Amino acid sequence: METIKTEQVQETMKKYTDQGKQDTRSGFGAGLTELGRTNPKVVALCADLIGSLKMQTFQEENPERFFQVGVAEANMMGIAAGLTIGGFIPFTGTFANFSTGRVYDQIRQSIAYSHKNVKICASHAGITLGEDGATHQILEDIGLMKMLPGMTVINTCDFNQTKAATLAIADHNGPVYLRFGRPKVPNFTEADQDFQIGKAVTLLEGNDVTIAATGHLVWEALLAAENLGNLGISAEVINIHTIKPLDEETLVRSVQKTGCIVSAEEHNYLGGLGESIARTLASHHPSPQAFVATQDTFGESGTPAQLMEKYGLNNKAIEAAVVQVLKRKK
Repeated sequence: METIKTEQVQETMKKYTDQGKQDTRSGFGAGLTELGRTNPKVVALCADLIGSLKMQTFQEENPERFFQVGVAEANMMGIAAGLTIGGFIPFTGTFANFSTGRVYDQIRQSIAYSHKNVKICASHAGITLGEDGATHQILEDIGLMKMLPGMTVINTCDFNQTKAATLAIADHNGPVYLRFGRPKVPNFTEADQDFQIGKAVTLLEGNDVTIAATGHLVWEALLAAENLGNLGISAEVINIHTIKPLDEETLVRSVQKTGCIVSAEEHNYLGGLGESIARTLASHHPSPQAFVATQDTFGESGTPAQLMEKYGLNNKAIEAAVVQVLKRKK
């Protein structure tokens, strides 16, 4: 392994300092507000969760382009599909569990099958929903959405990236699933970033192991890389904000250099980012891989930090996975 000096790691990490914790759902709200002011084709629909989805400002500024459908998520998806026929760009908003599991038939039949230009925007995803417990903590949604033909799947890491993604998907023609979260997390990416759908972002370059992370696990991956660097392990960290289409070129090129990979996601290891990476490597460059994800289980009630610790979804878990996968390198 390459010898890394502590000073080198710290200097690199200065690029990714925490600018102050913010929730990613507020990034969505900020992006939607901007679209309301700049794109008259954008309309918004909400299933009785305006405050939770941070859609208040859009509603106040564009009452004629906002539709409160109540606790009727299936109807919301059908209405959104219909609005696209009139040339509108509908953004739907509710919790991730209700955005996918409750309305899967409507999404498949009315949106994906006919390739309607609907943006399915889902907050409170994953286990960091917290105290509401297992019934609301969907850990299968990425798998559900990525298997739908033509569906783009995006899972953002902080406030800035979520806002940038919200703006970007308005210009994308076709159905999109945009996944974000409830808790306040470090905001560390650039405010004026150029968000490119389907293009991964290499945050740190390294030579010993690739860490491919998505959503809330991207910050944890950076913390893990810093700690690993202090131990002399050079980790390359890639932010996979778009799970479908997956940036296979960037992933394969990285693993060709490092020889092994750890995938990290706030989702079940079955059907998530890790499986997409494994399929890619199996086809192009078979390599040792370790998975940081929930292990085919439901969640439970607790604070986000408690749950991330218990279910092995933090920087310590990533570091342990790196140690494991390094032992399997040839």
